[in-house]
Amino acid sequence: MSCWQTIQDYGLRSLGHGERLLPKDDFTLCQQFTLIGSGLLWNIYFGVLALAAGFFLANALALAKSTHNPLLRKPAEWFIFIFRGSPLFVQFFFGYFLFLSLKSVAPIFTPFTAAWLGALVVLFFNTAAYSGEIFYGALRSVPKGDVEAADAYGFTGYPRFRRIIWPTAMRLAWPAYTNEAIFLFHATTLVFFSGFPAWQQRGDALYYANYFADKTFNPFIPYPILAGYFILLTLCIIGIFGLINARLNRHLPQEKRRKLRIRPNLIR
Repeated sequence: MSCWQTIQDYGLRSLGHGERLLPKDDFTLCQQFTLIGSGLLWNIYFGVLALAAGFFLANALALAKSTHNPLLRKPAEWFIFIFRGSPLFVQFFFGYFLFLSLKSVAPIFTPFTAAWLGALVVLFFNTAAYSGEIFYGALRSVPKGDVEAADAYGFTGYPRFRRIIWPTAMRLAWPAYTNEAIFLFHATTLVFFSGFPAWQQRGDALYYANYFADKTFNPFIPYPILAGYFILLTLCIIGIFGLINARLNRHLPQEKRRKLRIRPNLIR
């Protein structure tokens, strides 16, 4: 079988298109590159949607935590504490069995027992908690001089927050938020190693890398391929977030613009 035929057969297999069965023997490099790359589509799906939705919840949590109203502050503090204080793997595990229990009560929760929705919800809450703490710290770090200048120009209430405080907080938080985005995409590899099953062997990149490592008893081929894919994905994230960072700091002189300094988290 040619490599082009392999790509046609397995390129979208993780989404349910192409060959129904995985290769059983005579594994080729093309098969490993193709299937692991196919599984990466799931990692991108989880990361993009969880990050996009979590951004808004994170801002809400940061605002709630910074308010003086205990009815808003305490729930936000406990939400952030619980999801930052427990391992993501355990959150996947308990999330899956929670959705199974809810499914037996109300059939409307049936889709949540599948990884495409249930795991996405867990990732959404997890990244919102971490990002919320980042944004909260940024809100606390907004220079008082900026707020006083806004007051002097007549900005009060929501206009002051929208025009002065929130943009400044985003500029301060963006380098740390970029690191959170990178880690979130790496954390998506835990989805199919937790409670959520891979239906009909439709898994993510690590699922297929582990499959080849088990079948060939040689982890030194599929895992470096997996690492290469994620390095490329990380470079894309850094590039996109770097453009947003430049946009946020476009009003500053070139020499005063904050540079992105990527410090990946090895463990959460």
